[in-house]
Parts: sequence; structure tokens; C-alpha cells
Amino acid sequence: MKIALRVAALPLALTCLAAWSIAWAAPAVSKTPKNPPTRAALAPLEDEVIVRFKADASVMRRHALAAGADRAAVGDALTQRANLLGARRGRALLAGSAIDERSQVVRAVGVDAATLARELAADPDVEFAEVNGRKRFLLTPNAPPNDPLYAAAAASVRPNGPASGQWYLRAPDSVVKSSIDIETAWTRTQGSAAVVVAVLDTGVRFEHPDLGRVASGGRLLPGYDFVADSVVGNDADGRDADPSDTGDWVTAAESRTPKFSGCSVASSSWHGTSTASLVGAATNNGIGMAGTAPGIRVLPVRVLGKCFGVDSDIQAAMLWSAGINVAGVPDNPNPAKVLNMSLGGTGACSASYQSVVDQILARGTVIVAAAGNGAGGPVGTPANCRGVIAVLGLRHVGTKVGFSDLGTQVSIAAPGGNCINITPGSPCLYPILAATNDGTQAPATSNYTDSFDVTVGTSFSSPLVAGTVGLMFSAQPGLTPTGVLNVLQNTARPFPTTGGDNGDGTVVGQCTAPSSSVQQLQCYCNTAFCGAGMLNAGAAVQAVASLVARITVTTTTPTAGSAISLSSSGSSTNTGRSIVAWNWSVVDAGTTAASITSATNAATVTLSATGAGSFTARLTLSDDLGVTASVDQAVTVAANPNPPVVPPAAPPISGGGGGGGGGGGAMSAPWLLLLALAVGVLALGRRRS
Repeated sequence: MKIALRVAALPLALTCLAAWSIAWAAPAVSKTPKNPPTRAALAPLEDEVIVRFKADASVMRRHALAAGADRAAVGDALTQRANLLGARRGRALLAGSAIDERSQVVRAVGVDAATLARELAADPDVEFAEVNGRKRFLLTPNAPPNDPLYAAAAASVRPNGPASGQWYLRAPDSVVKSSIDIETAWTRTQGSAAVVVAVLDTGVRFEHPDLGRVASGGRLLPGYDFVADSVVGNDADGRDADPSDTGDWVTAAESRTPKFSGCSVASSSWHGTSTASLVGAATNNGIGMAGTAPGIRVLPVRVLGKCFGVDSDIQAAMLWSAGINVAGVPDNPNPAKVLNMSLGGTGACSASYQSVVDQILARGTVIVAAAGNGAGGPVGTPANCRGVIAVLGLRHVGTKVGFSDLGTQVSIAAPGGNCINITPGSPCLYPILAATNDGTQAPATSNYTDSFDVTVGTSFSSPLVAGTVGLMFSAQPGLTPTGVLNVLQNTARPFPTTGGDNGDGTVVGQCTAPSSSVQQLQCYCNTAFCGAGMLNAGAAVQAVASLVARITVTTTTPTAGSAISLSSSGSSTNTGRSIVAWNWSVVDAGTTAASITSATNAATVTLSATGAGSFTARLTLSDDLGVTASVDQAVTVAANPNPPVVPPAAPPISGGGGGGGGGGGAMSAPWLLLLALAVGVLALGRRRS
């Protein structure tokens, strides 16, 4: 039997959010153990601190990071900043990697990271300083697609099953209650190639037949590798343009070294390949599995290496993925609309993570993150950052799966996988089937996880949501992060109140507030601690696709100089929903000088134009779910057939030079009249005298 680590509950370091899953030799019905194995939190790096300078800091003015600067110039600026900061604090500092134009890593020798962070935070040029933590992955068409592992007969297609196939994508039924109903979503769209979902993880195996490079007809864009430490990255070259997963195994000898202290001995996880496949694996290609959003493009971004990744690399990768410049790295030519982060660690969202999240949300990009696998503990970072869509893991019956964390920061819940068995060594019935590789260290043969090589964890709940959001953007490109969250939550299915089974005769209780010291395993979810409900991909995509904005030109012949009326009467939305806001604007007046003369926030609008030609009007609608839709309409304006008559000006009168005017120049009629009056007065005066 192959034992696979696909998710782990890691309190401090951001790790992939997968859960240990093996065929337990235990008499319990559920394969999620009463005390699921967890790994101790990884301590932060001993001597590294993330520093963010204030916008008006003197070091910023003297050593700015110019966009597009080469690595040498960036490295010099980072070094100069570290030198200046260190000189002021009386401590030698070494420069590390850049995160954004105001944030970078600094190192010191002979002082622990926490002490260094406190010292640097006191500098008047510093906005904040934090220890550089470590994170790990959190693993523990109208007709069904023809991918053989999608159907419930997957066990007969492949000896190791699972018998349930990709149960988590199909429509829910009386047994499987938490599945997301992807086929209803696909009646609207399977995804647009214009939409990019970034997967920040361990990298990918490009050769997997259900993934492949976009250049060769696959779904994977080139991506980038942000793991700066070449030992952790296991690729000997630090940050570069190759996000290939080289394997993240940890040997017993490595686990005893300072760099990998706290790391468990483990085979390679191929975690990023699994999460990428859940987002966008090829579908209806007659092989393997189906992805949630097979028509979108996946951007692989490597942030995790052997055992962990560090905050500075992860934060830089988040910014880059959204299209924000990172010093020393070529700009991302394919900015993502969605970031999937199946990784996490314990503790509150730090200032550095919140700063990065805020920048990304301001660009209209959505961040989806796994809640964590601390067996009922508090939601971890970055899922607990303000504005991030945090995803809780569910069992097939809709209860909170034992390994999943929970709390008030959770936005939505989605399948995380679980195993039901009645005899030791029996196959897992409800794992999350995903793409993988058979290599225990270096990559070997492409494959799929199954009932014995099991993938379960909030690591796999998150990409189901991220893929759904990719479909939502495909159906309605104008969505905002707030609108996406509103739709996900308002279309979610309610949590079930029956069907849970602890397997030992005990009653499944209600989920309560999380605790970092007491485990809370399977429980009946509520909206206080598990999010708004169970992900309903079909309803979410239908909701955003159903709002259609249309402009009707109600003036029969728009004419310059006359009022022109436009109406939104042709717009539509789903039954039971309503349009609540209108916004009109002129985006191109052309030669007409068109402008709006009425209110811009009503169902109709009136405009005027002074010239013939055409102008373009835009209507943006919002419905009661927060969905927005826009449409542009070109309007042709005819010339005015009866332009106002303007009296011609009096012709000029030539002066005394003759021949059309030289000498004294022309004189106007008023001056002639005054002259005549003056002459008359003089003549009258002479007669009287």
C-alpha cells in the first residue's frame, strides 16, 4: 500500500492544506481518525525579517526600485536600503529578496528574528517589520463528460477506484449531499481562455496528460518559480521562469538539519499538480479526470519547496500573479483573475499579508484560500485575511470533515474528501480524485490518486471554489471581488442537519467556535463557523450569467439638436431577482459632442448631441446579489434638417481709399451713423449763427 501525504495541519508555516490519509488499521467507520496526525508548526526562519518601508521613507527616495530594472540594479538598491537601515540601528544587515517596491527581506547574524523585527519596527522609516514565517501545503456540456474517472464506475475503469469517481463534481443526491453540481454550471460555460486562475503551490508537472502546456494545446501557462532558497526549492537555481515541481521529499537526514527542523520524513507530494488539475484538467478528452473549469487557463506559480515555503516568496508571488510588478522579476504577461492558495499556517493575518491582499483586491482579483487542517482549530493565514474567500472542508454527507478548521472568517464550504470503511485496509470511498505523479522522490509516471493513494484536505476544497469563480468570470467578466463573494454565498445550499456518523455510536454534534488546543472533528455545520453554506457551482454560474444588460434606443431618429432617449428595458435577470442599480455614461462622443442631460442612475436616460455622427453609450447594471453587467451601444445621430437661421453680418463699407479699400480702411455702419449725426449738428449750428 502506498501512503500519501496530501494535506497536513500546520499551525504556523504556510503549507499545503491536505490531510494525512491512509488505510487505517482501526475499527472505525470513518477513515478520518479520531486524532488525525498533525505536524508541529514550523518555526519562522531564524534570522530573516520582512520590512515594509513607509511611502515617504528617506531610503525609498534614495534607493527606489524602478519598474523593469534588471536584477543587478534591484539587488544594488535592496543592499543600499539594508545598509542604511542597519547603520541607523547599529546592526549589520544583509539584503534578501524583494516583495514589492516598498517591501523586502533583510537578514542579520547573531540576533533572533523576533528581536530584529522589534528593533526595525522602531525605525521612523519602517511601516512594519515581521519575522519571515514558513508555510506548507494543506493536503490531508449537457451530458456528463467522457473522462472515465469522472463517473461513479471509476473503480471498474481503474483497479484502485475509487468507486465514487469524481463524486464531488456531480449533482448532489440523497447520499452525497455536498457535491457542487458542476454540470449545471457547464450548461452556461466551461470557462473562457481569457480567464486565468493562478495556482500558488509546489509547481506542476507539465507533462501530465490532463494538463499540458498552453503552447501544446494544454491548459498550463508558463508561470514562474518564486522559491528563492535553492535548497528548499530542490532545483539549484532559486527564482526563475520554470515552475516545474522537481519533488518535495524530505529524508531522515534532512529532517535533522536546522533548515528542515520540524519537517516530517515524506515522499514527494506533487501537491501543485493535484490542485491545478482540480481547477482546470482537460475535460471530454476521453482520458483521466475532469477539471472544474476546463476552458480557463491555469498559471502555475511555485511558492512551496521541500517541506515549506516562506512568507516573502509567497507574498511576492501573490502580487506577481495578479499583474503587480515585483522588482527583479519580469512582469506577468498573463495576470490572473483568481488566485488559489491551498496552503496556510496558524496565527492572525499579519500586516504584510493584509497589505498584499489589499493591493490584489484593488485590482479586481479574487483570492481563494484553504481554511486549514488543524482538526477544528482557528482559520489560518492567508485564509483569515480580510477579503480572502476562506474555504472549509466537507464530508460527502455535508458535515464538517474532521480535519478541517473553522471559524467566523470562513466564507463558503466545499468537499474536502473523507473515507468510509468497515474493515481495516478497505478502500477509501470518498477521496478527492486528482492528478499526481508516481515518483516517491524525483518525478516518474503521470497518474491519478485513488482509493489507496488518497488525497483529502481543505487543499482540495479550495480549488473547487477557485475553479467555480473562474467560470463566474467567464460568464460575467465585469464581476468584482465583492460581487463574487455575494453570489457564492447567496447561491450556496444550506447545510444538512442529519446524515452524520461518527462510526462509534456517538452523536454528531453542532459545530462550535474553534479552539487551538481542543480538537473538533465531524460536526453539523452552521453559518456562524462554516461559511454561508455548501458551494453550488451550478447556481453561482447561472446567477451571474443570467444578468444581461441591453440598451434600446427609444428615439426613432436621433437628431442633432433634439433630445435622444435610451432605455434599459431589454435587460433581464433571473426570476425572483431584481435589478437595483443603473449607471449610464458616454464612453465616446465622437463628432456629436453628446452628453447626458438627465439623471444617470435611472432605467432610462436622456442625452443631447450638437453634431451629426455617432456616439457610444454604456449601461452598467447591478442586481440584488451584487452581480454587475455592462453593455455598450453605438447610436447614430442625423444632422439637423432645420438648423437655426443666423442673420448675416452687415457687409463692411470701404473707407476713402477707393478700389475696394486701402487708405483709411473700412468703417462700420454704427460709425457712419454717428458721423452723420455729428455733421448734422454742425450744420444746424452754422445756420443759427
